[in-house]
Amino acid sequence: MKWDAELYDDKHAFVFEYGESVLELLDIKPGERILDLGCGTGHLTHEIKDHGAVVTGIDASADMIVHASKAYPDIDFVVADGTNFHFDEPFDAVFSNAALHWIHDADEAIGCVYNCLKPGGRFVAEMGGKGNMEHMIAATQQVLAQHGFSDLAKRKAWYFPSLGEYAGKLEKQGFKVTYALHFDRKTLLQDGRQGVTKWLNMFGPTFFEGIEEKEKQQILTEITDLLQPYYNDNGQWYADYKRLRFIAVKE
Repeated sequence: MKWDAELYDDKHAFVFEYGESVLELLDIKPGERILDLGCGTGHLTHEIKDHGAVVTGIDASADMIVHASKAYPDIDFVVADGTNFHFDEPFDAVFSNAALHWIHDADEAIGCVYNCLKPGGRFVAEMGGKGNMEHMIAATQQVLAQHGFSDLAKRKAWYFPSLGEYAGKLEKQGFKVTYALHFDRKTLLQDGRQGVTKWLNMFGPTFFEGIEEKEKQQILTEITDLLQPYYNDNGQWYADYKRLRFIAVKE
């Protein structure tokens, strides 16, 4: 998927702003080597460095890496596939915020993380969990099907596992899960009802591939109308986020 790094920072800053609380779980020690998996535009990578760590950021999006490298030229950012990366020197920790749900082959990603950690190294992450954006996805699928785009409606853009499912995958690869939490987090969208369109344009463009712009706008309006009873709270629009957060240690 092609990312718009400027739009990401301008209208979806909540992604990395919420990630700041995940950094507390990371419990950074000065001098540690830390990998930021799915670093996006690098804001949290920069915070990790400010805590005294030696940090590397990787992301599958070249646009994100270019943006991050310009913003923080003193940090090493690398374009890398989350299911196929390798580093010669192992890390003390791997951190990931709002990235793992984009990786459908979770087993491959977890294996790469395990292999690049020192024994006793920790994997600290937050991702979309089971039920994340349930109303958004259901409304999108319903409207697409009504417009004759049943194939697009069936697309699986993300991987939102349950706590038990992902913990099991971590344990199978040799991790000890020391902390795990699946929780609701009502998330404010920017610009009121326009926030639905902006969210889908940013994170769900695969649902609309090949649709003419005029019909796409009509579809987005109908999706927004369906979401109004669930998302509109006195003029503020909130998305139905559900998050999965964990700490896993390489045994």
